[in-house]
Amino acid sequence: MENIDQIGKNSLEALSRDNLTERNKRRLGREIFSGAVALICLVTGLIFSLVYPDKDVVPALIYTVGVLVEGIPVAVAAVKGILTKDLTNAMEILVTIAIIACYFTGSLQLAILIPLILNLAHFFEERSIMGGRDVIEGLRQMQQDTAVLLSEDGSEQKVEAKALKKGQLILVKPGAGIPIDGVVVEGETNIDQKSLTGEPQPAHAAAGDSVFAGTVNLDGQITVRVEKEYVDTSFANILNLLEKSEGIAAPESRLIDQFMRYYIPLILALAAGVALVTRDVSKAIAILVVSCPCGQMLVSSAPMIAALSAATKRGILIKNSKFIEEMTAVDTVVFDKTGTVTEGKMTLSGVLPAAGVSGEELLAVAMSVASASTHPISRAVMIVGGGAAYEKGLSVKEISGKGMEGTGNGVRVLFGNREWMISEGVTPPDESAEGAVGSVSYVAKNGECLGALVFSDQPRAEAKGAIDELRALGVEHTVMLTGDREAAARHVCDEVGVETLYAKLLPEEKLSHLKALKENHCVLAVGDGINDALALKEAHVGIAMGAMGSDLAIQSADIALMNNNLENIPFSLRLARRTKRIIYQNLGLSIGISAFMIGLSSVGVISALAGSVLHNFGAFAVLINSSRILKTK
Repeated sequence: MENIDQIGKNSLEALSRDNLTERNKRRLGREIFSGAVALICLVTGLIFSLVYPDKDVVPALIYTVGVLVEGIPVAVAAVKGILTKDLTNAMEILVTIAIIACYFTGSLQLAILIPLILNLAHFFEERSIMGGRDVIEGLRQMQQDTAVLLSEDGSEQKVEAKALKKGQLILVKPGAGIPIDGVVVEGETNIDQKSLTGEPQPAHAAAGDSVFAGTVNLDGQITVRVEKEYVDTSFANILNLLEKSEGIAAPESRLIDQFMRYYIPLILALAAGVALVTRDVSKAIAILVVSCPCGQMLVSSAPMIAALSAATKRGILIKNSKFIEEMTAVDTVVFDKTGTVTEGKMTLSGVLPAAGVSGEELLAVAMSVASASTHPISRAVMIVGGGAAYEKGLSVKEISGKGMEGTGNGVRVLFGNREWMISEGVTPPDESAEGAVGSVSYVAKNGECLGALVFSDQPRAEAKGAIDELRALGVEHTVMLTGDREAAARHVCDEVGVETLYAKLLPEEKLSHLKALKENHCVLAVGDGINDALALKEAHVGIAMGAMGSDLAIQSADIALMNNNLENIPFSLRLARRTKRIIYQNLGLSIGISAFMIGLSSVGVISALAGSVLHNFGAFAVLINSSRILKTK
């Protein structure tokens, strides 16, 4: 039922976004129409005045039509802004007052030109926003809508990707897009994954490897078993996240809102004062025009859009504004071990059967439960085992932080850590395996321990460099919270430079340690997004590694790394700091330019007409300054 509700929610959100886009298109259409009419009225009035210089009434009527056509939408937006206290309509409020002042002082041409120029600037701004949505729509079109379904008799049938169910087999031919998240069961190929990870190099995929919707099969024919339905794919989740990211506003926008509450009354008072002192209404109108807060409105939004763009290009998806607010204050980074600091590609490095048990039997029993799991340890067992499981048809369940249990046909198989075995009444033969450098899992059948399997997992090549870089950026503490044994975890910590280790932790114990760290530190948690979901939610900022293929990663974390690259963590920290710095720069820049032009307008150096053009310089300066974020390395 939860899945159905979520699907319904996603559908409603999609409809809402589509309606928004259509409204924006209609608004642009109206602006183009009103602008064209206003321009025609302006030109017609000017020509009539030149031909009939002694007839002022007709040009005045023509100009009035242009003012009404162009000015009424601006005035309506201003009134709505006043009634709803929406400060984003501050520009419309000031422009409306300027139009009224121009009209009733006889500057009819200026009354048309001011909204015409300002709406032209708004047109280009709105068109650029829609262009961003067009990019998202382009990504959506990368989804493969059809699939080649393989029947049990081997026949092929073209079906809609939306109709595919988990467990079905599909055929993906060379050059075809992959329509669904699944696992390769036959064949091998290279996959173009740029749309998901940002990585230009193709990824090799063979039997047992995962493939994802939105990617392209380059050169080999593969058979894929469906693992997720169409609406639940990683690509669908990414699109949903990107669409939500459009509405992310930096926390510093609160500062902008407070500023605007005082800005409008101040400008109105200043314009009125200048008009009274100088008895020159044109100077007051010029002040109103140059003070239109286009630049101020972009102070935080432009940097945030640039930051989202820079992050997405590196396979970093940002879903929460805490990216700026709290990440800039991070002084402690907490890592999971397996799949985060390490590759998460376990290899079986030791088989330690108990007395009277063969290595083949030990592996076969482990395979009885490992075959039902995608955990790295289970995959390592299946790769090495190669043969049939000792017990088939077991009902298997995974117990977080402990291991796997399989029951059926009077058999109970356990595959997990030493503490769990002991708690279940199983006595491991000895502790000789505990000294091994690697992860150790024990195998038991019907209460008897059959032996242990040792697994090794190499640290990521970039792990040490990334952690050193975090330290250089001012991160004071690096911590590892892991459910693995202390000997194996300590070896990894020493190799990559993590200072503090807490090992043999259950998920709830990880959470307790993280809460304790939060009392005195700003904590960034990094995990694989599955067994670390609680920690990712609890931390000031949560970053999910290996988010591709993990719905829980996107749900739990504030930031998701699609390409498993630890170097993107210090990059995200630099990006957040630079974004915050540029937001404050933009605020100072915008206020400074506005104040300068207001000063020139008050003494008559800048006219209202010139001001309607020059006021955009503040917005341009903010946009140019914000674009520097795109160069963050």
